[in-house]
Amino acid sequence: MGDAKSSWPEVLGAPAEAAKQTILRDRPDVQVFIVPPGNSVTGDFNNKRVRVFVDSSNKVVKVPKIG
Repeated sequence: MGDAKSSWPEVLGAPAEAAKQTILRDRPDVQVFIVPPGNSVTGDFNNKRVRVFVDSSNKVVKVPKIG
């Protein structure tokens, strides 16, 4: 998976579900987790996980990446 996509800057500002579908289209081998505002996450690295951080309007506020 040397050239497999690992971040999705193009979904910044997009609705969470649309971002999730874009990520899964590029990388069907990962799990996508939508993280609402104020939720904490673990600091561990997981190469099969993408977290999508959203604001109160459910828009992506941070570039999703593998981890």
